[in-house]
Amino acid sequence: MSARLSSLRVVPALLCAATVAIGPMAVPDQAHAARRPGGSLVLVGGGLSDDNAAVYDDIVRLAGGSGRARIGIVTAAASVPAEDPDAGTPDCNNSVCNGDYYAALFQRYGAQAEWIPIDLDHVAAADDPAVVAQINRLSGFFFGGGDQYRYVTTMKRAGGADSAALAAIRARLHAGAVVAGTSAGAQIQAGRDMVSGGESYEGLRDGSAPGYFDDATKLGYLPDGGFGFFQAGLLDTHFSHRGRWGRSARLAADTGHDRVFGLDQDTALEVTGVGGRHESMRVLGASGVHVLDLRRAEARTGEDGWSISGVRWTRLSDGDGYDARVWRLRTGKPVYRGTAPGCPAAVADVFGREVLSTLAGDLAGRRDCRTAAGRTSEQHPAFVVDLRRDQRFTAYGVGSAATYRGLRVSIHGA
Repeated sequence: MSARLSSLRVVPALLCAATVAIGPMAVPDQAHAARRPGGSLVLVGGGLSDDNAAVYDDIVRLAGGSGRARIGIVTAAASVPAEDPDAGTPDCNNSVCNGDYYAALFQRYGAQAEWIPIDLDHVAAADDPAVVAQINRLSGFFFGGGDQYRYVTTMKRAGGADSAALAAIRARLHAGAVVAGTSAGAQIQAGRDMVSGGESYEGLRDGSAPGYFDDATKLGYLPDGGFGFFQAGLLDTHFSHRGRWGRSARLAADTGHDRVFGLDQDTALEVTGVGGRHESMRVLGASGVHVLDLRRAEARTGEDGWSISGVRWTRLSDGDGYDARVWRLRTGKPVYRGTAPGCPAAVADVFGREVLSTLAGDLAGRRDCRTAAGRTSEQHPAFVVDLRRDQRFTAYGVGSAATYRGLRVSIHGA
């Protein structure tokens, strides 16, 4: 991580970061609760491929359609050119060249697109009337990846207030615009207790803490959250690819949330009617969106370390809908009874790339098995993840289109 970003790091006043039971989801803060319904979100778990027409076309459609959509590109989560050793080359990865890249990509999909010039070199631009005027001409916004804390430092102000640019984007969303983002650009749309970093094993072992930390394995969160556009639960990105099930469950338990939405790579959660009575969600893309239900979960710390039981896991895949108000999956896929005999073999490195999601899919495809398990490759302590199908479990579809609901999960010391 760059020295520039390290110098901006802050750790908010310490809060109580551990609980022994899961409480009800907190009421959103008044500023966000009072918002008018309207607009849409398209939240991508990262790794968005250039040829994912389902997602790009959806963003353009929600922004007004081909030939009419005007999309602003925000890349303030990326490094600035001076930090990029490949600046000025085809391999560049910085705020300016990323803005040009996404603008050209959206133009291929039929939108007019332009970069909004806010980054760590131009923090004051977020309060520039000319930038606000630019935002007010747009019907959609796309936030690129990088580090979500850079969005906090560039687009929010002391005490968590909106910059003028963020206030304008918020107003455009409520008036019907679409706000989309990938990786950090999706994560920043979260409400309170937005994750700021960390890994599953270290999070289970050590718990979470408020702040933003140089140690990338430490499970950190920002109590004031990100932009607060998404209020239905905690958000996490790169969910299966980076094995983030453990860190999401621990953070939710520590901060009193009873629902997590884990977004897989190259996959989007579309939310329409944001904040209204008819807010609805659906999934688009190559993999899944994972909903962790902690309403009946119980977390405790004992001689074997931290544990949690009673979490229910639902996986949504392309075309599925979800009604957050009533916690209900909506799918047109046929019920899948399972055909494979026996039980899946126990897995090691359970929070490795795609390991736990693959194990859950394997269990869902068994005809006569109810349980599966995996353990961490790390020891002292080691953790075990137990999966169980009970009478409430149902699977639909097969393969990458597999959907299931009600898989019970517990994590405990080995």
